[in-house]
Amino acid sequence: MHKCHAQGCIVEVPPKMLMCRRHWFMVPKPLREEVWRTYRPGQEIDKSPTAEYMLAQGAAVSAVEQREAERR
Repeated sequence: MHKCHAQGCIVEVPPKMLMCRRHWFMVPKPLREEVWRTYRPGQEIDKSPTAEYMLAQGAAVSAVEQREAERR
């Protein structure tokens, strides 16, 4: 298990998952699809994600940060 990648979130999620359910569904659907499209099975084990995945992952985290800032 690891913590959700959303800034400040302490919810534990399985290694294959990027975020907790609450934060994952704050990510726009096309971007969620891009995260899954670029995910390489086993990358959480060998710690070697693709550059494309890292870009999608970073964009997803940024999208959540933006949505949370809009709520304040």
